[in-house]
This record gives sequence, structure tokens and C-alpha cells, in this order.
Amino acid sequence: MFKKDIAFGAKSKVKSSAQRAIRSKVLEAYPRLEPYIEDILPKKEQLDLVKLPDRVSLYTLHNTPLFFQHMDDALMPHLTLVHKYPFAFNRLRIDRGAIRFVLSGATLMAPGLTSPGGRLPGTELSEEDQEKYGKEDLKEGDVVVIEAEGKDTACMVGVLKMGTGEMKSVKKGQACEAGHYLGDGLWALKLD
Repeated sequence: MFKKDIAFGAKSKVKSSAQRAIRSKVLEAYPRLEPYIEDILPKKEQLDLVKLPDRVSLYTLHNTPLFFQHMDDALMPHLTLVHKYPFAFNRLRIDRGAIRFVLSGATLMAPGLTSPGGRLPGTELSEEDQEKYGKEDLKEGDVVVIEAEGKDTACMVGVLKMGTGEMKSVKKGQACEAGHYLGDGLWALKLD
């Protein structure tokens, strides 16, 4: 979505009613953020809206990117927020071979998640991996954070194109729509 260098457009203040609605949407979509919501979206602070190309809205607090949204699609966390609260999001892991493709902006395909180095939620995982990646399959349209085998921080956040159960059974096809990855235009955007 943000492969090229991007320039941002107008920056405006978010109305308090819209800010409350955003806060509610965030808590609904990412309930594990609730203990930290005052740090992320404080009630007494001013949230800003930055317009990006292709009808994408970026919500920021003091020039720190928090969430972005394409038109009326789901609110997706910026990777800086994911790195701060990695446990608060649905996570999957890709194998070492898929990392270079993701970081070049290529579409994430199912084999990168279903190979021995990848991790999808399920009961066949170790208890430690079940705690990290979950037991229940995720469905098409869910927002997911993609981690990479052997790395400490997430490398991508996107939307599933197929459920994880289907990925396990067919082991091919487009797994995740390109969203936001390390090194892309959104990552490199300087707001100050």
C-alpha cells in the first residue's frame, strides 16, 4: 500500500466526538490495548488527522503515528505502535525466506506462513507458541501483525485475504493484503 515515498497532505485536528468514536473503534478491534488506551489515545490530548495518498487517513498524537485507515476499512496500527504493544494484536510468523519479499513490498503468500519456520494459530503449536499466536483460527478480513522468524520486532501489518484454517489446508495463495511494512513510505514518513 505504501511502497513509494509518500507525501502527506493537509493536517487537521480531530473533533472530540470523532476522537471518542476512534477510541471506541480501537478498543473494539483491539481489546488487549484497553489497559494502555490512556497512554495511546489520552482523553485530554489532541489527536491529529493527516491525509495520505489513495484516500488513507493517518491518526497521530504529537506527530507520532498511531493508526491508519483506508476510507472506511478497519483501523490498522502503525508499526511503531505494534512494536510498543506487540502482545495486543493477532500475530502470525513468516519463515526466514519470506522476509526479504515482505520487506520489498511483495504480496505475502501462504507458503511463507505454512512452512516449518512459519506460525499460524492452532492447537498443534507448543504452549508457548499458542500463547503468542493463539489457538483459534483467524478469518479473512482480520487485521494481523506479521513477525519474522528469528527477528524481535514485527515487520508488517495487513489484512488476511484468507482464513488461517484455509491456509493450513491449501498451503498456497495470497495470504495477506499489503498493508504497512518496515521501510515503506509510511514507515519513512517524517511528520515534524
